Amino acid sequence: MGQSFLKCLVTLVMAVLIAGPLSASEGSDSANELASLLKGYESYQADFIQIVVNENGNKVQETRGSLKAKRPGLFYWETSAPLSQFIVSDGETVEVYDPDLEQVTIHNLDDRVQSTPALLLSGEVDNLEDTYRVSGRQIGDNTLEFTLQPRSPDSLFTSLRLTFFKGELQEMRMQDSLAQLSVLSFDRIRLNEPVEAGAFTLDYPEGVDIIRDGA
Repeated sequence: MGQSFLKCLVTLVMAVLIAGPLSASEGSDSANELASLLKGYESYQADFIQIVVNENGNKVQETRGSLKAKRPGLFYWETSAPLSQFIVSDGETVEVYDPDLEQVTIHNLDDRVQSTPALLLSGEVDNLEDTYRVSGRQIGDNTLEFTLQPRSPDSLFTSLRLTFFKGELQEMRMQDSLAQLSVLSFDRIRLNEPVEAGAFTLDYPEGVDIIRDGA
């Protein structure tokens, strides 16, 4: 799997994370608090802006799009032109459609993907601390941050920070091993609202190339 694809999966960590007020904490306390929060959300829908900044602090990419997620393991991710891409998962496989390339790639949700924050969408979160070092802090009366640092040296990111304001996830910041920072800001958040039955299927034209990567 390509790194860009896995980064798209990583961004979906936010899809069920809406927190209530917590006091600052570290280690197992934060991991347990986060796990209990994750279990309470059945669906999440939002629009987003994603900005990528390089190690020199220069913006190298900006994309806009929308996402939908529903337990267990269902998600839909769409970015708009000029970097149009569609990603859909049914909990067992992931389909990535690139209209410009006229190509669909189908991936299995293998162990490497399962070790990314995408697991937080649909997997078991009781043992969250086994995969991440988790810390949390309260900022003022209304803002809460969780920071996750992977324990595996093979992870595609070095830190992931989730920022909540008045109980809603407003921003996610992910830094990778090359010091590149991806910042996602969310708007029009809809929590636990019904999601249409066809939201997690891709509709692409006949004749596109279909590549199965271990599927």
